[in-house]
Amino acid sequence: MPLITLNAVDYSVGGPLLLEKVSLSIDSGERIALIGRNGAGKSTLLRLLSGDLRPDDGTIRREGGVRISRLEQEVPAGASGTVFDVVAEGMGELGAWLAEFHHLSHADEFDADAMSAVQAKIEAADGWSADQRVEETLARLDLDGDDVFGRLSGGMKRRVLLARSLVSAPDVLLLDEPTNHLDIAAIDWLEGFLKGWPGALVFVTHDRRFLRALATRIVEIDRGQVSDWPGDWANYQRRREERLNAEAQENARFDKLLAQEEIWIRQGIKARRTRDEGRVRRLEAMRRDRAQRRDLGGNVRMETAQAGSSGKKVIEAKHVSFGYPGKPLVRDFSGTILRGDRIGLIGANGTGKTTLLKLLLGQLQPQSGEIRIGTQLQVAYFDQYRATLREDWNALENVAEGLEFVEVGGKRKHVVGYLQDFLFTPERARAPITRLSGGERNRLLLAKLFAQPSNLLVMDEPTNDLDVETLELLEELLADYPGTLLLVSHDRDFLDNVVTSTLVMEGNGHVGDYVGGYSDWLRQRPQPGAAPVIAGSPAPGEPQKAFAAQGAAPAPARKLSYRDARELEQLPARIAQLETQVAELTAAMAEPAFYRRDAEAIAAHHAALADTQAELDRAYARWEALESASGA
Repeated sequence: MPLITLNAVDYSVGGPLLLEKVSLSIDSGERIALIGRNGAGKSTLLRLLSGDLRPDDGTIRREGGVRISRLEQEVPAGASGTVFDVVAEGMGELGAWLAEFHHLSHADEFDADAMSAVQAKIEAADGWSADQRVEETLARLDLDGDDVFGRLSGGMKRRVLLARSLVSAPDVLLLDEPTNHLDIAAIDWLEGFLKGWPGALVFVTHDRRFLRALATRIVEIDRGQVSDWPGDWANYQRRREERLNAEAQENARFDKLLAQEEIWIRQGIKARRTRDEGRVRRLEAMRRDRAQRRDLGGNVRMETAQAGSSGKKVIEAKHVSFGYPGKPLVRDFSGTILRGDRIGLIGANGTGKTTLLKLLLGQLQPQSGEIRIGTQLQVAYFDQYRATLREDWNALENVAEGLEFVEVGGKRKHVVGYLQDFLFTPERARAPITRLSGGERNRLLLAKLFAQPSNLLVMDEPTNDLDVETLELLEELLADYPGTLLLVSHDRDFLDNVVTSTLVMEGNGHVGDYVGGYSDWLRQRPQPGAAPVIAGSPAPGEPQKAFAAQGAAPAPARKLSYRDARELEQLPARIAQLETQVAELTAAMAEPAFYRRDAEAIAAHHAALADTQAELDRAYARWEALESASGA
């Protein structure tokens, strides 16, 4: 018997029905990929399945006692406590006991009575395996159970909520874009975990490799209707194309017949007093059918604004090192980026991908070594946190910036028409940016990016929240881009289809350089357990040098003044404080409530973030100068 059954379900948010006469059943053991264009209703269908929304019409039947867990795109406002507390909440009362045990075992003062009581409850419920499941999931998703949930960034909060969904062991697991903000290693682990999932799984994803690896069935939402396909992505794409071609031919035949009948009715009025009333009624029915027909939405049309060619040598790095005390991020890295290169950056979260980008672009000064930037560079930067969009401007203002026309693909376009290429109606283009969905914000950032003349394109996680059609069009555009591309992405297919070489953050500051995309790196990477060969590393038997001593030779030591020595001593604490402030300001911008503030408050927040980041950069520069002067 199906766990959940939908029968003739309608749901509307105004205008045409978002979901119309949807009938669907979900059985245990199925892994259903839910696909469709941005705004088609995928997240809405998940909320209907979970019971968080009620249909306007039709019925939803859930098998008695079925447990459902849903990972949503938005972070709920009520979640609080430590990471362990939030994750354990997914197991109800047992989770509360495990959280209590976790707090007692980490408390400064040991409460033997309380510990004994909660242990008895856990043992009576046979709950220690659940505790182990929580700890293993936290480790796999690189989460610290003692971190305070409220202090995490928006992306890390989503990761915690994913862990909560996984440990609850529901009968039906609903996941909305589970790979967002996960690094490739975590995605690989999640794939393996979900392949062994005994219950039913319904998931929304833009990651085609993730979809192919997991889906046993594909459910597509298209213009309010759902259709079922076997879990074979290539077969789905082929059969869908065939269906759309047949639909287009049928619509063309219908429209031609309708046009003929319209001509007949006008001629008939002039030619005779009486007409074929049956034919008139058929014409009226055809008019109604044409008015109710929902045509397939258009595709994004993307072109890039053209800039002159850069110099042949775009960026050159020589023995570059950068890191924090005890944590090297980039160590003795050398390499040259030439005009036309398409380079992907991959690695676990926190290993230094964004740091390496900033070093290569000259936004961050290396602690040792040298970065040389080429000539005639025009850089366009895609920021994964969308910080380059002004929240007090609408979509039109963000792209136009006071201009009426943009120059794209060698053509002059009105800004309203240009935004229509990115599926923004004139009304939507003038609506407050706070009303845009995640997918619309990503499309807007792409529109803003490609309106800028560039010959060096830097993209940090551009695929989040894009539907598959837009993703494939973006791949085609980047493949034809005449300039140089630096791409950070966790989307393995996207990397394979776009980049020609990869820089891999391999840990301990080592940056590996490989030919090809993600799949090519898998074939070339060192085998597990083999020590990577790091340029500048000591030979076997030699003592390991301190990180600060790697790379270029240090300057001759001199004695610092008392004031400089005191400043050097205090700078690490000041840097840590500023980094915390930057993290908190950035995390606040990822909260849904942030965009409901007034424009003045949003602008002030952006200014505070920019000022704090600038102060942090100055503190790092001063720390580096004093360390070099002291010979530390």
